[in-house]
Amino acid sequence: MTLASDTWAELLEGDGAHVWHPYAQAADPGYIAPVVAASGVRLQLADGRELIDGMASWWCAIHGYNHPVMNRAVTAQLETMSHVMFGGITHPPAVKLAKMLADLTPASLDRVFFSDSGSVAVEVAMKMAIQYWQAIGRQSKQKMVALRSGYHGDTLATMSVCDPVTGMHHLFGEVLNKQFFAPAPQSPFDGPCPESDMAEISDILAQHHNEIAAVIVEPVVQGAGGMRFYSPDYLRKLRALCDAFDVLLIFDEIATGFGRTGKLFALEHADVEPDLLCLGKSLTGGYMTLAATLANKRVSEGIDSGDAGAFMHGPTFMANPLACATAIASIELLLSQPWQRTVQRIHDELATGLAPARDLPQVADVRTLGAIGVIELREAVNMREVQPMFVERGIWIRPFGKLVYTMPPLVMNSDDVATVTAGMIDVVSRL
Repeated sequence: MTLASDTWAELLEGDGAHVWHPYAQAADPGYIAPVVAASGVRLQLADGRELIDGMASWWCAIHGYNHPVMNRAVTAQLETMSHVMFGGITHPPAVKLAKMLADLTPASLDRVFFSDSGSVAVEVAMKMAIQYWQAIGRQSKQKMVALRSGYHGDTLATMSVCDPVTGMHHLFGEVLNKQFFAPAPQSPFDGPCPESDMAEISDILAQHHNEIAAVIVEPVVQGAGGMRFYSPDYLRKLRALCDAFDVLLIFDEIATGFGRTGKLFALEHADVEPDLLCLGKSLTGGYMTLAATLANKRVSEGIDSGDAGAFMHGPTFMANPLACATAIASIELLLSQPWQRTVQRIHDELATGLAPARDLPQVADVRTLGAIGVIELREAVNMREVQPMFVERGIWIRPFGKLVYTMPPLVMNSDDVATVTAGMIDVVSRL
């Protein structure tokens, strides 16, 4: 699908006049790519050019675009029921998806609360943790412990547990809840976690556990806060600390769930069960917005026993039937394939393709884990300069800060991975 030049110009003019893009000025958002169609791993621009999508649309389109299995699932559900409220009502897609998620995640996580986005799923987990302690008579436990270099969303509550330096605390510091922050683990993914990594968070819990409702972390991979990988052993020691000080543990797997790290869920690298688990992004394969917060019986029964008698949250589009049916199709499609072998193949190709970046003086580090490849620069990139450079190379890569990274759709073939990594190396070498 190619638009005539005047239609293309009209599209960009309308965008510039009315659309406010994320992390961008309203009046001048910088480079904007006009996408008119998508199929497989390719985005088609209005002028007919194609870009290989190295971002999986912010990490969610694991099956690529316009997948026939996914399309059929959406169409079939659309013909039955696109939406119905979830208050006092249930429906087959929600029940099937909830059971599927309970079966795929640790056995203790048997209650599923649906919401609209990853940020809301984290908000729900934080509210559940606080309401749990209130319900059992320990009202003082309302604070969270989070890790530096972490990211959990852009809503007010989730911003309060994002990294206080790289996040947006300096803009909203007067309104954000004051939380506790521990250093990000320094132990590498393939190594043990030394006691030095646990010292400060252990001190925080020892001194303030009567104020702390939960610890929240992104297991193994810290995503938008720095694209850092750390030892699964940290999660085992963190679970023990939370148990010792009677604090709940929340895992945010919005970015890592559904195969991205080589395990179905990143928590499997450590074989650790949290009290609350947040899922989103790849849950629907990028087709619909949907998220979920899973809780164990301790949390759900505790909240039920409180004065409120119920968890006090209810999104309008909670458990949207269209989104639930799409999520079922996405999970079944993923599990029907040798996805572990695919992720390992992509990992190996990313590692090989990005390795030459280590020789560049402007590069601080190169790292890969599962279907994640990261080039960390010594200086932050200029987005207005660098975004068109990737488009010129026929790839869609959207860096942030000092990080030039890729999280490709899991359906990307070897040739396309090679094109993406070669383009990343070329652009970085020219910065």
